[in-house]
Amino acid sequence: MPLDPNNAIPLHIQLKELIETRITKGVFSEQIPSERKFMEKYNVSRSTVRAAINLLVREGILEKRHGKGTFVSLKPIHDWLGNLTSTTETIRQMGMKPGAKLITHYPTTPTPYIQERTGFETAYFIKRIRYADEIPIGIERHYYPTTIGEQLIKYDLDNATLYDLVENELGIQFAEANQTIASGPLMNEDKDDLEIPPESHVLIAERIIKDQTGSIIEMEEAFYRSDMYTFNINLSRKFG
Repeated sequence: MPLDPNNAIPLHIQLKELIETRITKGVFSEQIPSERKFMEKYNVSRSTVRAAINLLVREGILEKRHGKGTFVSLKPIHDWLGNLTSTTETIRQMGMKPGAKLITHYPTTPTPYIQERTGFETAYFIKRIRYADEIPIGIERHYYPTTIGEQLIKYDLDNATLYDLVENELGIQFAEANQTIASGPLMNEDKDDLEIPPESHVLIAERIIKDQTGSIIEMEEAFYRSDMYTFNINLSRKFG
């Protein structure tokens, strides 16, 4: 796909997005083409190519190796805001292998904060580690109405997508979700599971999901490695 010099988006941004798309689709998986090849293929200057690559290096998507060239580094998992997708779907869309490990589950009396957010006086708690290409990327804490949690735990939660189980096996259709994102420390009990320095901060995503009747089906508190997980949102300015 050629670059458009008449587009309001600068050429180096267009090229950056094109390279990133090819990385996401697996076209570029190790070393990317040389600067000269990009210059010839897209009829752009060396400075345009370098600006695009430098942006990707700063974002951690590419890395330069002295005397060898530019290579795809460990790809972060991108969670696109505005779409109600599971972590499993997000990881697969990035061309990586999703995985999960059940840590614990039990009926519980939620904290006052969870009760206030959900209205759950009692809940069923499920906690899992999430993996991408066998690398631990996050800890997910799920709170369900007790009847739903008791049904979910009958399945193999090391090899299942919770969203799929709720919708396809339990017949509950998700309709909407509210999500907030913050940064903060891991809980002490989770620090060993993510294999990161104990003082590290993580991305904290809180999501409440409702069904078609407006009833809350799930509250999730997820703690993701900031070096492996990013949130993106597409914005547009409407004219007229």
